[in-house]
Amino acid sequence: MTATLTERYISATIRSLEPGMRNDIRAELEASIADAIEARVAQGEAAQEAERRVLAELGDPGILAAGYADRPLHLIGPKYYLAWWRLLKLLLWIVPLCVAGAMALGLLVSGQDVGESIVQSLSVGLQVIVHVGFWTTLVFVVLERTGADTGVKWDVDQLPEIPEDGAGRSELTASLVFLGIAAGAVVWDLVRGFFPTGGEPIPILNPGLWPWWIGVLFALIILEAVFAVALFRLRRWTTAMAVLNTVLALAFAAWALILLLRGELVNPEFLSFVAVAGGDGFAAGNAQAAGNGGIFRILAVLLGCGIAAGIGWDIVDGWRKAVRERGTARG
Repeated sequence: MTATLTERYISATIRSLEPGMRNDIRAELEASIADAIEARVAQGEAAQEAERRVLAELGDPGILAAGYADRPLHLIGPKYYLAWWRLLKLLLWIVPLCVAGAMALGLLVSGQDVGESIVQSLSVGLQVIVHVGFWTTLVFVVLERTGADTGVKWDVDQLPEIPEDGAGRSELTASLVFLGIAAGAVVWDLVRGFFPTGGEPIPILNPGLWPWWIGVLFALIILEAVFAVALFRLRRWTTAMAVLNTVLALAFAAWALILLLRGELVNPEFLSFVAVAGGDGFAAGNAQAAGNGGIFRILAVLLGCGIAAGIGWDIVDGWRKAVRERGTARG
């Protein structure tokens, strides 16, 4: 015998419920559906059409069953959503970058090809992103299903400070002071040298960079100072300012990394001294030998990664402030 639509609907609804609930829910549904069909028939609808419309209005039996069982139909509800989202964003900012950066640094120091190191690091970083997203979400799904208390309570002390726009007088002063110190350090390095050797200090930057390459560096420092003043006068970050900041940052990165890759950024005398002091077995004055491995490679990798990280953060910070300013303007 073929079951009616009502019997099939009730069966689909109660089959996921606990056995102790099924008979009561069945009786309740049978009565309410029968009453609704009877009311439609009394208004002139055909019995079969009335039955279909009543069941359609009740909706998906799975959703109806979840309502009877007080079972959530979402992975993470409002109670835990903000805690999950804040933690996930924090972990995604920190963990993949740290893991990928550490792996790239290790591969480069060990002598791995730059391109291959980048590919492997990006691959590992993507895997870490997947794992962080999955396991963090799984923890909160378990909390949602078990109704556990995370102990996280909101109060007014957690209200964030109003973020500064990064274009105030203090930021201008800090930028100009830093640029002045950087320019002074370059001149001091040439004239007096920074690295102590027990005798005459050794310049760290290659003296052969003077005057042209150092002139380019001073030009970039002046442009950075002009940018800082323009940002202060504008009083806010814009898309155009973020673009200019990116161009200046990339220009400095190109200046430093080109010289570093060509082996012309650091003073050969300084490299020879470090190589001998580090027990690498390189003869003093043989900068080419020192540049072929050992301590020089480690220093070059660390310096290159440090420059790339600093430039990357400067670019990201500029765009972050520009996006925040745009959101504030729209609000």
